[in-house]
Amino acid sequence: MAENNYEDNAGNTQMFRAFVETPPAQERANVSVHRSSSGGGGRTGMIAFGAIVAVVVVVAVVWLAVK
Repeated sequence: MAENNYEDNAGNTQMFRAFVETPPAQERANVSVHRSSSGGGGRTGMIAFGAIVAVVVVVAVVWLAVK
């Protein structure tokens, strides 16, 4: 009888890809916290803050120029 030396190459490839494409646990935790905390609101808040600071700087420059 012939020996059964069957090796599932597709299964090995799938396990290897899952290992390579899966970020480490610490990275996954940081990504999930970052996504849940920002949600677009953090970036919008920073843009609004930057716009307010820009307006205050322009007003201060105009006020000093007129004075």
